[in-house]
Amino acid sequence: MYVLSATEAISPALNRTRDLLFRPFRWGNYLKFCAVAVLTEGTWSSLRSNSGGGSKGSHGSVPFHVDLGMIAGLATLAVLLLIFAVVLLYVVVRLRFALFNSLVQRTRELTSGWHMYREQAMRFFLLSIVVLIGFLAVAAVALAPFVPGILRLIHQSQTAGRLDIADFLPLILQLVPVLFLLCLAGVAVDVVMRDFMLPHMALENASAGEACAAALESISAEKGAFLLYTALRVILPFATTIALTVVLIVPAIILFGIPGVLFALVHALQVHSTGAAWLIAVLLEVVIGTFMVALGLMMAICFGGPVSLALRNYALLFYGGRYPLLGNLLSPPPPQTAPEASPLPA
Repeated sequence: MYVLSATEAISPALNRTRDLLFRPFRWGNYLKFCAVAVLTEGTWSSLRSNSGGGSKGSHGSVPFHVDLGMIAGLATLAVLLLIFAVVLLYVVVRLRFALFNSLVQRTRELTSGWHMYREQAMRFFLLSIVVLIGFLAVAAVALAPFVPGILRLIHQSQTAGRLDIADFLPLILQLVPVLFLLCLAGVAVDVVMRDFMLPHMALENASAGEACAAALESISAEKGAFLLYTALRVILPFATTIALTVVLIVPAIILFGIPGVLFALVHALQVHSTGAAWLIAVLLEVVIGTFMVALGLMMAICFGGPVSLALRNYALLFYGGRYPLLGNLLSPPPPQTAPEASPLPA
C-alpha cells in the first residue's frame, strides 16, 4: 500500500465509506454501521437547547444549600454512573474491534470481529482503564492548586445561602489554560491508542507495551506527518459537524417544533386536569417525549454515522501505509505471476 499523507488519505477514506454504506444501499446495513460508528467514535453530539431562565437576585446569585442527604444521594448516583460507564466502555471497545475487522476486511457483518478479537479487546479495555486512571491522576495534580479557592468560594456561598456566579469568574479564567492543555493531552493519547496501537493489538495480538513501542517508532520517524494528521483528525469532524448543524437547523426546528408544541399543549392540559383526563395527558406526554428522543437518536445516527465511519477509514488508510501488515489488508498487493519458462533448445 502506498504511503498517504494526511491530506491524501481523505479522498480514499470517503470512497471506502461510500462503498460500505451506499454500494448497494440497504437501510439495515446503513443503520447498523452508522449506529456502531457513532457509539465507538463519539464524533456526533446532539444539539442541546439551553432554556434560559432569568437570574435570581440583583447580582446574579441563586439559592445555594447543601445538606448531608444531598451529598449521600450524589455519592450513590456517582457510584451507579461509574458502574454504567465501565460496562459501556467494555461494550464500546468490543465494538471498536468488530468495526475494525469489518472495515479492514470489507465485510458487512460485525459478528466475526466481535468474537475474533475478544482477548485483544479485553487487553485494550484494561489498558483504557489504566490510562484513564493515570490521566485523572495527572489532572488531579494539575488542578490541585485551584481546590482551596474553589472550596473557599463554596464555603462563602454556603454561609451566605446563595451562589454568586461572578465570584467564580476569576478562578474560571485561571482554569481555562490548564483545562485546554489537559484536553490536548487527552486527544493525543486517544489518537495514539485508537488509531495506531489498536491495529497492532488486533493484527499481531501485541501487548500494550509492544503496540505502544511500534506506534511511537512510526510517529518518531514522521513527526510532521503525524502532527498534521492529528490536527486534521480533530478539525475535520468538528468542521463537518458545524456544516451539518447549519444545513439541518431549519429541518430540525420543523421536525422538533411540531411535537414540541404538542407536548407543551398536552402538559398545559395535564396541569389543569384530574382523574382519567390527567392520566391520558400523562400518557400522551410520554408518547410524544419518547418520539422526540427517538427522532433525535435517528438524526444522530443517520447524519453522524457516515462522518464517524469516514473518520475511522481515514485513520486506517493513513496508518496503513506506515504499517505494512495493515496496509496489505487494506490494499492487497497484486498476485505475483510466475516467470515464463525459457524455451527448450531445438
